[in-house]
Amino acid sequence: MEDMIIVFSYIGLYLMPILCVIFCLNLVSILKKIKIEEKTTVNKAWLTLSFTLIMWSIAMIAFANAY
Repeated sequence: MEDMIIVFSYIGLYLMPILCVIFCLNLVSILKKIKIEEKTTVNKAWLTLSFTLIMWSIAMIAFANAY
């Protein structure tokens, strides 16, 4: 369990800014593609993955601080 908390702490510290940029860029891209009715499948996958990692990292860091 401690190893998982350490991994998500590093993700939260070092990868969170990158994940947030990926999330924002994909969100803007999806909005532009919806406007001109293009496919958004790849962008949705990246958006979901980055959002999941962001939320899971925040939750694990909060869980680690509870101890």
